Amino acid sequence: MTPPAAPLPSGPAYFDLQVNGYAGVDFNGDHLSGEELEAACKAMRADGVAQFLATIITDDLAVMAARAQRLLNATAASELASSMVAGIHFEGPFISREPGYVGAHPPQAARAATIDAAAQLTDSAGGLLRLVTLAPEQDADGRVTTWLADQGVTVSAGHCNPSLEQLRRSIDAGLSMFTHLGNGCPLQMHRHDNVIQRVLSLADKLWICFIADGVHIPFVALQNYLRLVGPERTIIVSDAISAAGKGPGLYTLAGHQVVVDEQLATWAADRSHLVGSACTLRQMTENLRTQLLLSSETIHRLTVVNPRAALRM
Repeated sequence: MTPPAAPLPSGPAYFDLQVNGYAGVDFNGDHLSGEELEAACKAMRADGVAQFLATIITDDLAVMAARAQRLLNATAASELASSMVAGIHFEGPFISREPGYVGAHPPQAARAATIDAAAQLTDSAGGLLRLVTLAPEQDADGRVTTWLADQGVTVSAGHCNPSLEQLRRSIDAGLSMFTHLGNGCPLQMHRHDNVIQRVLSLADKLWICFIADGVHIPFVALQNYLRLVGPERTIIVSDAISAAGKGPGLYTLAGHQVVVDEQLATWAADRSHLVGSACTLRQMTENLRTQLLLSSETIHRLTVVNPRAALRM
């Protein structure tokens, strides 16, 4: 039996840790303006989002830094954006360049982590860096993970294929989260010895994020994951791109074309892999209610309470 529809909150409440763009606006674009960011924020607010992390994906360090600065300028130009942009999430560039694990990120820009590179990105974020997704195997000695954690930045593993021992060492160094589990990995992997199983074995030590659009993870698999991880450690993220809230069509992410089909699946131009999500967090919460039969209280925890707790806010 499907639970009754949850009453709408009196105001926006969701906290989204991963937003690459929204309502036709690409946060990774090279000409982002304050007016565009404000329009995206208005659309997100109408969809129930109170705050979010603007996400910048892997590219050359100078390009990522310039995009962060552009985002800061656009945020400062809008009172609404200033209240909603809770920080920046750098998804990369310290991720795996292996096919499948690199996902939609440009493999030529994926690189090993260094403190100098991390400091360059941190400086570009102007004190607003809140989250970094990296591959533990790209920070073999854990020095960058520890350095970021010491700066108050939440460090998340993602787009990676670490061994179990590498994961454990990374957690000891300060890793506390995993980015969109079940994605950022090859379609074909070993049936048992794979990154998903390794992460799930350490679920009591990590916040674990999922994309609940039904495209990135079938609902039956998502239900299994949530049962194992539990609501105490689960976070739902949108991984929204500029197509979110718009529907089927052609969109861009960091200059690359994205095709959104009738099922709101977001494909690279060659249809080889998914590229973010066109689903809003409000739509995802409805999926959690109707497909996974979660209660309003649990959904609130996964979309409001846990994201803030993971950032120690």
